[in-house]
Amino acid sequence: MMFAHSWVLLFLAAPMVLLLWEWGWRRDRIAFPIDHARHRKRTLLSPTLRLAAGLPALLLANAILLLAGPQRLDDPRNVRELTNIEICLDVSGSMGWPISTGANQVRYEVAMDAIGRFTEARQGDACGLTIFGGETVRWTPLTKDLDAIHLATPFLDPENQPIHMRSTRIGGALRACLATLSQQEEGDRMIVLVSDGQSQDLGGGEAGRIGGELRDAEITLFAIHIGDGEAPAQLSEVVGPTGGGVFAAHDRQALQRVFDEIDGMQKAKLKPASPKPIDWYAPFALAGFVLLGLHLLAQFGLRYTPW
Repeated sequence: MMFAHSWVLLFLAAPMVLLLWEWGWRRDRIAFPIDHARHRKRTLLSPTLRLAAGLPALLLANAILLLAGPQRLDDPRNVRELTNIEICLDVSGSMGWPISTGANQVRYEVAMDAIGRFTEARQGDACGLTIFGGETVRWTPLTKDLDAIHLATPFLDPENQPIHMRSTRIGGALRACLATLSQQEEGDRMIVLVSDGQSQDLGGGEAGRIGGELRDAEITLFAIHIGDGEAPAQLSEVVGPTGGGVFAAHDRQALQRVFDEIDGMQKAKLKPASPKPIDWYAPFALAGFVLLGLHLLAQFGLRYTPW
């Protein structure tokens, strides 16, 4: 047990003095003739009267303990370790096409829906959103406020992007995410890349070099190819060194399964948290009620009369 305001305990000297006064020092009671008469021996009467006389001092001591703010340590528990997740989303012109041949589902809309579900499943982690085409824009900084990502959906439609965003440059986007995550000193680091095509800047061994940089920064990369066909080989080259994975999704259900699989592969970690002090007024409040009740009962007869 501990106290939030331990200095208040100094005032316990007052009830201690009162108890000593009642139980030992006080000798000024008035003597009556009946005091010198013969009485039946009652062994418990004197201690009972002493206890009744000391109840006000005990009530004062209990009140002082309450004012001192009694506390106890909370039960040991585990807390979730932070994971910094950067969503790297392709918003080039082709992301406005159907997700597969003959489908009426637009790649961008399906991707944003799956991203929303994924971030909801990662409550407690910090998520950021980077969009890219021919250029890269850090749209949402790392935050635990998931609404910041959900509300971005109407503004990132590929149909509304300027002409310099129509191409695909995955390498530049990954390096931007690398710069963002490298600044985070706490927690694991992860990038989830969602794109639908070949990149103009991952050739000539650049994919392997970026993968090595991500590995050295302890960043795990997961790449999702959305649309028809298999994922480009350059995605495997950049993902391989990081220990992540490459996935292909051709419809809404497949994309959601991919995000679920990523969530399972990169599970949230728990760590023991140090117990925190919490208020502990209940036993002292109960003791106060008991002492007050005994004091009221004592007033009906358990007292020295007169003083």
